[in-house]
Amino acid sequence: MGNADSFWLINSSRKEVKRFLKNNKSEDRFVEYMFVDTGEIIGILGDKPPLMKTRVSVKINEAREIYKRLILQGWKKTKPVWP
Repeated sequence: MGNADSFWLINSSRKEVKRFLKNNKSEDRFVEYMFVDTGEIIGILGDKPPLMKTRVSVKINEAREIYKRLILQGWKKTKPVWP
């Protein structure tokens, strides 16, 4: 979902979202990194953007593992919620 550089998940209670976004500003040209952003949904989804709580930069393989683990925990793909 989203553009080719970002992927979005929402948890089953629809209170939290995660954005996986390619980190194009990494100093390491040999290893790809992704930002994993976590946001808290305030009020009704779509009413206003989620409040961003955390951002971490991880190697792309680690980001894939986090994504897979979240899917197994019941998180679902969703449309982008931050511009």
